[in-house]
Amino acid sequence: MGTSPELGPELRRLRHRAGYTLAELALAVNYTKGYLSKVERGRGQPSVELIYRVDRFLGAGGALRKLAEPLLPGRRPGTDEGPHDPSEPGARHWELDRREILESGAKSFLGRTLKRPGSAMAPAGTALLDALATQLDRSRRLGQCSDPAALLPVLESQTRAVVGLVSREEPHNRLPLLLLASRFAEFAGWMAQEAGNTRAALSWTADGVLLAQAGGDQHLASYALVRRALVTFYGGDAAATIGLSVQAQSNGSVPPRIRGLAAQREAQGYALAGDELACMRALERARRCFASAAVEAEPGPVIGTTNLADPAAMVTGWCLHDLGSPREAAQVLDREFLKVPPNALRTRARYGFRRALAHAAAGEIEHSCAIARELLDVSVATPSSTVRADIRRLADELGRFRVNRAVRDLQPALAWALKPARI
Repeated sequence: MGTSPELGPELRRLRHRAGYTLAELALAVNYTKGYLSKVERGRGQPSVELIYRVDRFLGAGGALRKLAEPLLPGRRPGTDEGPHDPSEPGARHWELDRREILESGAKSFLGRTLKRPGSAMAPAGTALLDALATQLDRSRRLGQCSDPAALLPVLESQTRAVVGLVSREEPHNRLPLLLLASRFAEFAGWMAQEAGNTRAALSWTADGVLLAQAGGDQHLASYALVRRALVTFYGGDAAATIGLSVQAQSNGSVPPRIRGLAAQREAQGYALAGDELACMRALERARRCFASAAVEAEPGPVIGTTNLADPAAMVTGWCLHDLGSPREAAQVLDREFLKVPPNALRTRARYGFRRALAHAAAGEIEHSCAIARELLDVSVATPSSTVRADIRRLADELGRFRVNRAVRDLQPALAWALKPARI
């Protein structure tokens, strides 16, 4: 697939205007002088990463990105194409039957219970809820260090068990149980996404929304839009990622944590589209929302990751890489990665490989390889479809430096980590 014939001459014009030689620009963006020369002469097809870095470095304001749009069909804003769905046609997933909830007695007691917000839960109900919340917390911790595909049947069983308990409890105990069941289903959606099954991920999330609504929480539907935006983000669709994230924030009554998660995803969409100003504005909104969430109590267990000390700061590093600023990205990711708990293996793999990718893009090849080597065993033990996307990008980035001994030594382990996932 070709690019605009104006791309090469425009790149040369911008380079001359900025006062850089070809060798100086090549050093700055971590590509060879010969490769850049071919691109300028129209004899070489530039990579996505090169366009993003050069556009940013030369202050082109998106001009080079626009000329390269034929090369970037999945990453330009305005595309109507949806992401590729990696799920297997025969993938099994329990889909919650709406009647199962309603027949459990939730509907008949919903209005009555909501009119009695001050009613106390029976001691037996409190003990049960505490036990189930502890079970959810343990499942989440297990999800940090195990195969998500193996965990999904356990989560299905747990969700069914909680729903089954609803009809046996006193009316005023039922809504908290349904709310807790919604969090089990929501977490199952994340594990399905990590297992590479997009269809099951969205289905589980829809089940979580249904359970939350039956439990009196109308806001999980907004978070479901954030989850859908994650799918479009990994599909490379910036416009859909931004649109879904904005929609998730459109209801002013949405709790601040969900608004913060949506603003974060919006920022990632803008980074994918190359809009730095909009990205940074969205990240600032996310910071304000998370600050509000820290002082405002929200119903049910926490939605989203609990392993990041400052989620907006970590995602800032992620976005800086996609915006073509790998050195700044590496600095932020280095700082924030130190705050991730040692036992949060999945989270460490996710942001650790993004950190390695930023260092590789910044030309720090040996350091990048050292970071990746520490994480490869974790990535094999706790497989992740989303992390694998960054491992693949890292392998491509390092592949340009095959003569480097650290890269040669790392390549077999990278290939092992990129083996097809079991869905």
